[in-house]
Amino acid sequence: MMSRSDIPKNNWVDRYMPKFSRPYIRLARLDRPIGTWLLLLPCWWSLALGWKLQLDNTGLNELGYLYILFTLGALIMRGAGCTINDLWDRNMDKLVARTADRPIASGEISVKKAVLFLSTLFVVAALILYQLNKVCWLLGVLVLFLVFTYPFFKRITYWPQFILGLTFNWGALMGWAAITGSISFEPLLLYLVGIFWTLGYDTIYAHQDKEDDALIGIKSSALALGDKTKLFLIPFYSLTIGGLVTIGLLNNFDFAFYFLIGISASQLIWQILALDLNSPIDCLEKFKSNKLFGLIVTLAIYCG
Repeated sequence: MMSRSDIPKNNWVDRYMPKFSRPYIRLARLDRPIGTWLLLLPCWWSLALGWKLQLDNTGLNELGYLYILFTLGALIMRGAGCTINDLWDRNMDKLVARTADRPIASGEISVKKAVLFLSTLFVVAALILYQLNKVCWLLGVLVLFLVFTYPFFKRITYWPQFILGLTFNWGALMGWAAITGSISFEPLLLYLVGIFWTLGYDTIYAHQDKEDDALIGIKSSALALGDKTKLFLIPFYSLTIGGLVTIGLLNNFDFAFYFLIGISASQLIWQILALDLNSPIDCLEKFKSNKLFGLIVTLAIYCG
């Protein structure tokens, strides 16, 4: 077990939150918000794109309300996804130093209590989804298949990062649908952009656990690519930027969009060049830096 625990100690959870709530906060990863950001940002892209193209008479107040709903939804669904993942992986998590003290693996939360917590999260998520239109309802139900099965794919394929990409970027479809009430080519292309982005950043993330994963039988793109990872990050991230540029060209976005996309591309280039695949700390740092990339893309769409 070579990596360190991924649970921060003596942070705001320990200092300010009631003792009974701390395991649930950690189970939902509220103390590690990067996953929520990566789930949320494709939603923000899609809301921005749908509003920017003025396919509906959505006012600023309504747009702001949608941003609040999607932000809350991402927070809740990230917690639900983490709970499902930890239920699936509870026995294997005990064997990996980075995950051994997660609440379910350590026994701090029982399986029964975790399922009850998950059910509560889904009730809240359903209340949020109810505020959206019927196309979003359908999409919200369909994505549950991916949410529940993602941990299974880590056991049968070296490319669970692709399944994670399908799951984490679902908001690229839902944001557009919330604005327009439909699905068209633009959100599908944005969804594809997000999938390639996820293939890149989650392969970097998976390098933290490659030794432990190999020992316990968990598969990942980090194990599949090994020392060739940087070489494969080039097409993953190139397709990410290429898809964004294509969206700009199709919709006649102006110079500000391409300027900001250029800045976002430089952030991805920095990730590749500076990445140390043999340093779990550096892999986590580069993974977390994708929040900045996603925020720049959001700004680019609004300025386009």
